[in-house]
Amino acid sequence: MRIRWPHCERGMHSLRAKLTLANVALLALGIVAATAVSLMGMRYYLLNQVDAELNKTRQSLGGSLTMDQIDALGALAIVRDRFMPQHDEQARPDSILTAVDAHGKPVSLARFAPTDTQRALASAVDDPRALAAAADPHDIRVHGARYRATATRLADGTYILFATSTDALHQGMLKALKLDLTIGTLLLALLACLTMMSVSRRMRPLEDMVETSTAIAEGDLTRRVPSSHHPTQEVEQLRLALNSMLHQVESAYRTREHSAAQLRRFVADASHELRTPLSAIRGYLQLYDKGMLSDPDERKRAWERVLAETDRMGRLVDELLTLARLDQQPELRFRNVDVSRLVRDAAEDLRVQQPERPIKVAADGAVLVHADESGLRQVLGNLVGNVRTHTPEDVAVRLGVEREEGVVRLCVADEGPGLCEQDAARVFDRFFRAGGGAGSGLGLAIVQGVVQAHGGEVAVCTSPGEGLAVTVTLPSRTAVRP
Repeated sequence: MRIRWPHCERGMHSLRAKLTLANVALLALGIVAATAVSLMGMRYYLLNQVDAELNKTRQSLGGSLTMDQIDALGALAIVRDRFMPQHDEQARPDSILTAVDAHGKPVSLARFAPTDTQRALASAVDDPRALAAAADPHDIRVHGARYRATATRLADGTYILFATSTDALHQGMLKALKLDLTIGTLLLALLACLTMMSVSRRMRPLEDMVETSTAIAEGDLTRRVPSSHHPTQEVEQLRLALNSMLHQVESAYRTREHSAAQLRRFVADASHELRTPLSAIRGYLQLYDKGMLSDPDERKRAWERVLAETDRMGRLVDELLTLARLDQQPELRFRNVDVSRLVRDAAEDLRVQQPERPIKVAADGAVLVHADESGLRQVLGNLVGNVRTHTPEDVAVRLGVEREEGVVRLCVADEGPGLCEQDAARVFDRFFRAGGGAGSGLGLAIVQGVVQAHGGEVAVCTSPGEGLAVTVTLPSRTAVRP
C-alpha cells in the first residue's frame, strides 16, 4: 500500500509563502517608514522657507508705522503688487495681504477697498492679536485653499495679515507620495519574486528529505538524502543527521530481518532434529504396545534404542539451552584458569576414547587466563568431539596453546578430509553439518558463542584434503601473566 504524506501546498500556509510574506512585510514597513520620514522632512523644510518669507515681510512692515503713513508711502507699491490682487478674477492668489482693525474687520489698505479674498482672509483669522503675538505662522483655509498666515500690529492698533498659499507644497508632497508608492510597489513585487525563487532553491534539500522519507516509508531503505550544490550549514547538518539516522534504521531493520530469519531457521532445524528421536521412540513404543516385541532380545534391543534416542534428544536439548543462554549474554564466573591443563585433560580423554588415534600435545608449562573454566572445558570438549566424530580414528590430531603478545591462542587441528570453501563459510551456523554427517550441528556454534562471551575470536583454516584447524584467541585484556 502506498503511503501518502501531506503535500507541501504552495499556499498561504506553506513555509515558502510565509517567508515571502515576512520579507515583503518587512520591506513594506521600511518603505512606509522611509516615505513618512522623507515627506515629513520635505514638509518641514518647505514650510520653514514659507514661514521665513512671511516673518521677513512682517518684520519689514512692523514697528512704529501707522495706516496713514503706509497709505502715503509710495514704496508700498511693491507690497501691493505682491500681496493684493488687482482683480477678483484670481480666485486663489499665491499671497494675500489685508488690514483689519482691532475687532478683526477688514479696512482699506493704500486707498483700495478690501476684496473678497481679503475679507475671506480676515474672516479666517479669528484673533489677529494672537496671530501677531505668535512666533510662527499658522495654517488657515481661504476659500477652501490652504495658506500659512501671520500678522503684525501697527502703531495705531491696526493689524496687517499676511498669508501665503501652500497648495503647491501639498501637491508636490502628494506627487512625491504617489511616486514613492509606485516605486515601493514595484520593489515589493520584485522582492516577492526574488524571495520565491531563492526560497524555492533553498527549500529544495527539504523537499529531497520529504521524498527520501516517503520512499523509505514505502520500503526503499537504501535511499539517502542527496547533497545540494550550495547547501547552507544548518540544512547540511540536518541532511547528515538524517542520513545517519536512516543508516541506523536500515542496519536495525536488516539485523532484525536477519535475526528473524535465523530464528525461523533455528526453530525449523530444532524441530527437525527433535522429530527424529521422537519418531524413533514413538515407533518402538507402538511396537511394544501392539505386542509385536515378543522376543526378549527384541525387547532389549528396542529398549536400548529408546534409551539411545532419549540420550540423543537430551544432549540436543542441553545444547539448545546452552545456545539460548549464550544469546542472553550470561554472567560468566571468571577466575584464573590454566589452559594448558585443560588441553592436556582433553587430550587424555581423547586417548581413552580412541586409543589408536595419533595425538600431539603442545601445552607445556602453565598458561593462565582470567576466564570461565566450565566454558573453556566445553569449548575444548566440542572441538575434540568434532574431530572424533568427523574424522577416521587413524587421523592425527594436534592440540596446542601458546601466549603471544598478550593474547592466548588455543588450537585444535586434524589431518582429516577438510572442508570446501562453501562449507567452511557456514561451519559456525547452527545445525549445519557438512555433507549431512553425524552430530547435531551445534558444536561449533556453541564454541563461537562461548568464545565471544569471553570477548575472543574463533577462526578456521581448512581446504579439501588438508584437514581442519580451529584457533581460539582470547584477547589480551583477559590474559593474566603467572
